[in-house]
Amino acid sequence: MKFPPDLVADLWRMAEELADIAATHSLPLFRSRGLAVENKGVGRFDPVTDADRAAEAAMRAHIEARRPEDGVLGEEFGPKAGTSGLTWVLDPIDGTRAFLSGVPSWGTLIGLDVGHGPALGVVDQPYIGERFMGGLGRAVLRRGDAERPLLSRPCGRLSDAVLFSTFPEVGTPAERAGFEAVRDRVRLTRYGLDCYAYALVALGQIDLVIEAGLFAYDVQGPQAVIEAAGGVVTDWRGGPAHMGGRVLAAGDRRVHAEALAILSGVAGA
Repeated sequence: MKFPPDLVADLWRMAEELADIAATHSLPLFRSRGLAVENKGVGRFDPVTDADRAAEAAMRAHIEARRPEDGVLGEEFGPKAGTSGLTWVLDPIDGTRAFLSGVPSWGTLIGLDVGHGPALGVVDQPYIGERFMGGLGRAVLRRGDAERPLLSRPCGRLSDAVLFSTFPEVGTPAERAGFEAVRDRVRLTRYGLDCYAYALVALGQIDLVIEAGLFAYDVQGPQAVIEAAGGVVTDWRGGPAHMGGRVLAAGDRRVHAEALAILSGVAGA
């Protein structure tokens, strides 16, 4: 889908407006001792807070007022169909466990799905003031008034790669075996950054993120940013990842191919 320049500019403005709105609801509750936490998981801890719900509700209201023809898919509320062919995919606080623990590795994720994946994405960490944006011909990191281009780094060999994942316990036993087979061949593995790890791929600081059990709202924002910065995001078979599931994100197609060969073979992907 090709967008005219005026629409591109408007969609970028809209994405930034949504991130700003989310921050007005999340930041006042970050590191607040009065934060209300509810467990929405069954047999596991899957937290949601007042900040999650308030931020998403405010973003949805802005979309309805500003671009009512667009669809919405968010983590906390039901999907809303649109007529424009564009859907805003929202995760108001990706990394709620980090948020309620006072760790600034959470972020607001915004993706613009054009029907076959995201054309524009945002990973916003308002506490440290970093906003990663990519798509529609641009990829930038903004901190206050300063802006720098995003560019993933070259990495031709898995043995030179830095790998991240949110949890050491990745998915099912088979998925974990696949992840661990890659982990055992990289230079360095670290855990726990949630969406911020994907932003670091786009920034050219790390090389790989491998996760499983994701949803569309977990991946579409980061995917657009990484792809705009020169990286690649697929599932563990090399197919589309924008609807979630098993995700392999890399800054270099060569290291992506090497990791993909292992994941597809070991995990039966």
